[in-house]
Amino acid sequence: MSESSEQPQSLYAAREPIFPKRVSGQFRNLKWIILLVTLGIYYVTPWIRWDRGPSLPDQAVLLDLAHRRFYFFWIEIWPHEFYFVAGLLIMAGLGLFLFTSALGRVWCGYACPQTVWTDLYILVERWIEGDRNARLRLHRQEKMDFRKFRLRVSKWAVWLLIGLATGGAWVFYFADAPTLLVDLVTLNAHPIAYTTIAILTGTTFFFGGFAREQICIYACPWPRIQAAMMDEDTITVAYREWRGEPRKHSEEVADGAEQGDCIDCMACVNVCPVGIDIRDGQQLECITCALCIDACDEIMDKIGKPRGLIDYMALSDEDLERTGETPRNIWKHILRPRTILYTALWAVVGFALIFALFIRSEIELTVAPVRNPTFVTMSDGSIRNTYDVRLRNKNNDERTFRIFVKGHPQLRLQLEGTPYEVIDIPAEGMRLQRVYVVAPPGSDPSLGERTDLRFWVEDLTNGERAFKDSTFFGKGN
Repeated sequence: MSESSEQPQSLYAAREPIFPKRVSGQFRNLKWIILLVTLGIYYVTPWIRWDRGPSLPDQAVLLDLAHRRFYFFWIEIWPHEFYFVAGLLIMAGLGLFLFTSALGRVWCGYACPQTVWTDLYILVERWIEGDRNARLRLHRQEKMDFRKFRLRVSKWAVWLLIGLATGGAWVFYFADAPTLLVDLVTLNAHPIAYTTIAILTGTTFFFGGFAREQICIYACPWPRIQAAMMDEDTITVAYREWRGEPRKHSEEVADGAEQGDCIDCMACVNVCPVGIDIRDGQQLECITCALCIDACDEIMDKIGKPRGLIDYMALSDEDLERTGETPRNIWKHILRPRTILYTALWAVVGFALIFALFIRSEIELTVAPVRNPTFVTMSDGSIRNTYDVRLRNKNNDERTFRIFVKGHPQLRLQLEGTPYEVIDIPAEGMRLQRVYVVAPPGSDPSLGERTDLRFWVEDLTNGERAFKDSTFFGKGN
């Protein structure tokens, strides 16, 4: 047995650093625009002010964990309204399914946070160390001289600043941004804030600076899931092998034989942020960022060949293109049963959330009967049931509410601690009120062992009402 066969094979291959080459073109420009928009939204949103009146936060977007409230401009979400958040997550998932089914992994290639921050880190790396060839030479240089040390430290310092800004922006979503910034600078902020910033700074620095494509390939589950969302009609990045092969400069091509448009310049590989060769076909690692399209189109322009050797296309059009026929219209690929179904489901959830948002009441009412005992027979012969009514005022000012019951004309309501049927509740406050419902002695026999009744609450400021159904126990005399 040979010595090599006795050595156990390693299941781990060390990462080979990837140094994407700079490229320009319509898809690269689109990625820059999306990068600026998404990062701008992320960093700027916590600083947008929104006047909600006195005693309420004036930050437009705020996740107030202390008071269990989520503010989004004019919308205020309470803890019991978490279904709004769940609905938005469902819409996000359906939207991801829709775009993947129609256009492949466009989320991964353009808007995923890992992609956006990696693009930003590569931009810094290129700005400090130079383009691909310069970075390769620096990487292969074994000696750590002053120049390599200076470039490395400068790059890492900028990366850390970006990571610090990333973690800092995140904590501003959970507290008033101007106040928290002052507390952070003066070292008066809560330790949780500093811990969160430190963790996000470290993860951003590592994920965007060192892990990069490894997160997309190994850590992210979406590459494995997205295959179920795609089919032969999905528009995705692909290489027109029937046009490019056999490649020029290939040793396998005989002299004088017909050659394809691909000159094997490796431009598509050199710009790929995950280091794959799109000419090898569809691959799990491909994030469909389309930078290879820009690189190939640039080469085609230089050698006088038509663009589109690498392009967004549907694999179902391959046979048509091979025979020189015109491929189907792009909308015939996008508008098909699967994408229409995803769109319909997405719209249904969206309309349901909008409908629920507009019909929700500013009064929250719960009624809990006290069943120990079920009812009490008073000394005068009247029958009394006891209820705990919890009433929440979701308005931004103090309101006066009137409580009354409907169900049987002889039932009377009494509030514990007050002879009146009205209570005052402060702005965005809650009150637990003990309520008695009494059937007088000698009441009508129609008042049976069990009588349905409805508790009503009326806002005396604007007339808005809310109700809860309950039951009265006790037979009339």
